[in-house]
Amino acid sequence: MKNVFFLFVLLSGFISAQNFSKEDSLKGSNTKFRNFWDVKKYEITVEPDFEKKSINGTNKITFEITADISNPVFQIDLQQPMNYKIIDSDEKLCSSKREGDFIFIETKKNYKKGETHSFTIQYFGNPTIAKNAPWDGGWVFTKDKKGNPWISAAQEGIGTSVWLPTKDLWSDEPDNGIIMKIITPKDMVGVGNGRLIAKTTENNKNTFTWEVTNPINAYSIIPNVGKYVNYKETYAGEKGTLDLDYWVLDYNLEKAKKQFTQVKPMMKAFEYWFGPYPFYEDSFKLVESPYLGMEHQSSVAYGNNFENGYLGRDLSGTGVGLNWDFILVHESGHEWFANNITAKDQADLWIHESFTNYSETLFTENFMNKNAAEQYIIGIRKSIRNDAPIIGQYGVRNEGSGDMYNKGGNMIHTIRQIINDDEKFREILRGLNKDFYHQTVTSKQVEDYISQKSGIDLSSVFNQYLRNTAIPIFEYSQTGNLLKYRYTNGVDDLKLPIRVNGNQEISPRENWETAQLKDANPVTLDENYYLIYKKVR
Repeated sequence: MKNVFFLFVLLSGFISAQNFSKEDSLKGSNTKFRNFWDVKKYEITVEPDFEKKSINGTNKITFEITADISNPVFQIDLQQPMNYKIIDSDEKLCSSKREGDFIFIETKKNYKKGETHSFTIQYFGNPTIAKNAPWDGGWVFTKDKKGNPWISAAQEGIGTSVWLPTKDLWSDEPDNGIIMKIITPKDMVGVGNGRLIAKTTENNKNTFTWEVTNPINAYSIIPNVGKYVNYKETYAGEKGTLDLDYWVLDYNLEKAKKQFTQVKPMMKAFEYWFGPYPFYEDSFKLVESPYLGMEHQSSVAYGNNFENGYLGRDLSGTGVGLNWDFILVHESGHEWFANNITAKDQADLWIHESFTNYSETLFTENFMNKNAAEQYIIGIRKSIRNDAPIIGQYGVRNEGSGDMYNKGGNMIHTIRQIINDDEKFREILRGLNKDFYHQTVTSKQVEDYISQKSGIDLSSVFNQYLRNTAIPIFEYSQTGNLLKYRYTNGVDDLKLPIRVNGNQEISPRENWETAQLKDANPVTLDENYYLIYKKVR
């Protein structure tokens, strides 16, 4: 195992005071224990016990062999203190052993590419309890305002293996989706991803069976248990009739019916900018959660108190953000960027968060107007820290700076200004969701796609904002109608053209250049570019 880790360090050239362990590499890399099999489906049962704060269930993992291999060792991820037992397999197992958060299943068999096999693993125990969900991750056992049990989980950062034995690797989603059976006390309701296909009652327990037919990122797989009630709507979308499904606590039903009227305008805006909702087969669903929110695929977690803004606040400081529900809009935007298009590695989490941050601006533009949208995106810059690169370290489940939200959104807004053609910009966003439909991708794929489709080499722009903490400074002076200008603080060979006085394009570089303006009036600079403007003598 140590050889795997040292190879990782050698290949990445990573030199930092931050150290990563062998375990980090096993969690975040497509190791030799993972790279020969592809998950096809998870069939899950889960039964939480509120009093004991424990869970138990099974997961049948169906997979396909992707390369001929002899006597392989399979890596299954399951974090301590959860326990396991392999209860069924169509393989002759030599042995299984546990090393920390990993189960290694050793086999004595020759496998052929294209073969399909399965393991069924029972899991049981007391999972990690989240102290501050959704930020730290884990299970949530709490009570609603009426004192009823309310159970959920949040696991994007910590990983689905915090409770469920899985191949906990972002680049491998179950291609054929999941079946999840949630077992609850008779007076409680279990809500999962996708569509409810069955409900049975036996021995004073309910079993709610949910099905997802599309690929799903593992961290989206979430059971919810509570005193839920349900109401439904439909939306006439680009691919036909989309079912809208809402599950909220019984005493919040009327609040939800009022607040969730924003769903249809949200869906209209996002289908316009990003293309059809990616999971018509599985429906769109909002589920009230005991924490602020998360982008669980076809089961978006909502905990924003049925009010506009972010818990009643406007993150932009302009007032614009109080006109709509931040969690409803932001977490639903992830259905396109995070759930439809998913990063292969957590280091590229900006693919999820930067585009979804910008979805707030695009929604505002459709819901209100372009001026309000520009106020909003410029306003959120006040929270940018420029403390570390947005892209993290690869292969160790490491994400970059939280600037992937507001700075990443402003990077995309800046690229929109460079393209200077909103219809082409919209085609690129829609094209990303069409050409990478239900796929896992790398940052390079997304960067290259945008450069190719825009016809502009944006590589230095991506390097500036994703891999660097400095913000370009546009230094300028004006004498009459002569403008003198240059960039400082930029990456090598930064190519970031801007427009001044509304429509005059200039291409600053690191050396001083000049441009003739139409008149001697003070030059007008566009705040829509994420730059620092500095007037010098």
